[in-house]
Amino acid sequence: KTTLARIISVQLKTPFYTLSAIHSGVKEVREVIDKCKSGSIFQQSRPILFIDEIHRFNKSQQDSLLGAVENGTVTLIGATTENPSFEVIRPLLSRCQVYILKSLDAPHLQHLLDRAVKTDKELQKRNIDIRETTALFRYAGGDARKLLNIIDLIANATPADEPLVIDDSVVTDRLQQNPMAYDKEGEMHYDIISAFIKSMRGSDPDAAVFYLAKMLYAGEDVKFIARRIMICAAEDVGNADPQALVLAMATVQAVQFLGMPEARIPLAQAVTYIASAPKSNASYLAIDKAIEQVKSQDCGQVPIHLRDCHYKGAKKLGHGVDYKYAHNYPYHIVKQQYLPDKIKNAKYYMPTSNGYEEKIGKYMQFCEKINS
Repeated sequence: KTTLARIISVQLKTPFYTLSAIHSGVKEVREVIDKCKSGSIFQQSRPILFIDEIHRFNKSQQDSLLGAVENGTVTLIGATTENPSFEVIRPLLSRCQVYILKSLDAPHLQHLLDRAVKTDKELQKRNIDIRETTALFRYAGGDARKLLNIIDLIANATPADEPLVIDDSVVTDRLQQNPMAYDKEGEMHYDIISAFIKSMRGSDPDAAVFYLAKMLYAGEDVKFIARRIMICAAEDVGNADPQALVLAMATVQAVQFLGMPEARIPLAQAVTYIASAPKSNASYLAIDKAIEQVKSQDCGQVPIHLRDCHYKGAKKLGHGVDYKYAHNYPYHIVKQQYLPDKIKNAKYYMPTSNGYEEKIGKYMQFCEKINS
């Protein structure tokens, strides 16, 4: 990322200043901006200020950049391994253009490998035998620097008078464990959990288990995973299978009691159950619709016959008068108004025809028939 910023600076023939957010603060930022201001009358183009790991700047540190960016004192280039939507303040982000550096694919990695073998002075001295690249490219994870570091590691671990063999078994043996890219507080964290939830919602237990495995292998907090499973059970399965939430709650308890590695088993049970269960978001839609109505309008008061009548003087105010106790009527159903007058005909919960919710829908139709 720094190299790209320097290339831009060279091509534009503009001064280049660099800071690291790990070691710099507001003081260093202001010093660089002052230098840019003092030299601006002699410069034909705006200096470039490159800040590495800009996500490590807190809000006040990022605020200190706004003026210089706004008035054109500097051209800011910030590099971050995190999602800037989460880590960069909105006023600064709105003044910038975001470019995503994507992982390299196999042809690119192969090109880099071939070039390293042909041009690196140390590798040119070696008898190199490249038999397989599957594990090498997998461990590299689309990162050129990691690819070259792995080759360097293997070269240093192989005696100079022996052939430098690169195959899947050699790479795996040298690295021992796959350094999978997964930042528990960064963008990958959000992408994986998003795919995990959407796979359960989409009724794909295989994909859901895959993302579960990816999170567990990366050391994700199992309590966090269990909470997301519980939310999915209520939001996406709902009353189509009420047992989904029961199982999810049991999983939360099991995870807390067991810990890893045993916790993976109830987690997998809950994930496959929820992914395979009939789906309904009717309850989720109902509460959001009701909350929106409560926020946006005056819905009126609780009907007087439903109000609490247990405190002294309540009955004199008419509270509870004419209330009908449902259990005193056939089928334990009685027609009376429950919603406030202003929204007495409001409808929030609309059962689907999926799973157990189909029975709920039929029962509600029966209630309406009794009340008609």
